[in-house]
Amino acid sequence: MAIESDNSEIDKLEGYLKIDDYNQDKVERIASHYKAILADLGEDPTREGLLQTPVRVAKALQFLTHGYYTKPSEILKSAMFKEDYSQMVVVKDIEVFSMCEHHMLPFFGKAHVAYIPNGYIVGLSKIPRIVDSFARRLQVQERLTNEIRDCIQDTLNPAGVAVVIECKHLCMSMRGIQKQNSVTTTSAFTGEFVNETTRSEFLRLITANLS
Repeated sequence: MAIESDNSEIDKLEGYLKIDDYNQDKVERIASHYKAILADLGEDPTREGLLQTPVRVAKALQFLTHGYYTKPSEILKSAMFKEDYSQMVVVKDIEVFSMCEHHMLPFFGKAHVAYIPNGYIVGLSKIPRIVDSFARRLQVQERLTNEIRDCIQDTLNPAGVAVVIECKHLCMSMRGIQKQNSVTTTSAFTGEFVNETTRSEFLRLITANLS
C-alpha cells in the first residue's frame, strides 16, 4: 500500500498532513482506463481540470469498494459477549451508501437491523460496520439485504434476524425511467421474525419516532 499526499505543500500550509492509503499499482491501472474513457466521451484528458481526474476516480472507486477487503463475520466476532438477554435489539436508520453493479451508479438510504439474542449479544457499533462492509461493494439491494441477514444469523446464531433497507437508486432517477422520488424497500427475516407478531413489533419500532 502506498501512502501519499495529493498536494503536500498546501497540506502543510493548512496545518495538517493529508494521508491517503491506496494500492498504488491499482490506482495507476484504473486511472489509465479512465483517461481513455474521458477521451472516448469527447473530453480532453489533458486539460487542466481533468489532469488529475483519472487518479481521483481510481482512488474514489477503491474507497467505495473497500468492503471486498473486509470480513464481516470477523467484525462481529471481535465484539461478541455472553449475555442473558433475549429481547429484541434494534439498530435503525443506519446510513447506507453503495454502488449498483448494473450501472455503477450510487444507491443510498437507510438500513434497519434487529436480532433476538440467544446467549450472545454484539457491540452495537458492529451492526453498522457490517452494513458498510457489504454495502462498500458492487451490489444489488436485494443481495445486500440477504448478506447482512445471513452474516448475523450465521455468526451470532440468534433466535432471529430482521433486516429492512430503503434506498433511492440513481440509476432510476438520473437515467432510464428517471423517477426521482421512487424508493426501493427490501426485507429479509429469519427465526422468530418469520412470526407475524414479532415481525410487526419490529416494523412498528423502526417506523416509530421515540425521541
